[in-house]
Amino acid sequence: MDHSIEDICGQVIEFDNSIRFAGFATKTGKLIAYKYRKEAIPLLTSDETQLSVLDTALEMRIRKDLEPKLGKAMCSITLYEKVTRATILLNSEDYPIFMISFDKTNKWIDHESLILHGILPLLSLYFTETV
Repeated sequence: MDHSIEDICGQVIEFDNSIRFAGFATKTGKLIAYKYRKEAIPLLTSDETQLSVLDTALEMRIRKDLEPKLGKAMCSITLYEKVTRATILLNSEDYPIFMISFDKTNKWIDHESLILHGILPLLSLYFTETV
């Protein structure tokens, strides 16, 4: 891989000004690389962030049980009052979980379109068979 995963996080952050966080985690829920948008203030402490990543990894593992009937999980989007969070599963042993959080803004943001037509194509430059 020519770029570090920190560089990839930075590229995703720059993709749209609504993106506040981008990070990679292992399938066991360990956060291994991440970046916040320069002016973004984290809403969670580092311990809370790690707990959130572990929770995300467990949720994605549970979804795998449904794949034989529903197909492969591509992305999960959760809307919170203060942020929107998305989790993307990658076909990567080392970096299987990619997480993004978006600011809640006054403008309408089509998160699904941004992920499908922007972020996934960017990730596919670095990971084969992204989804």
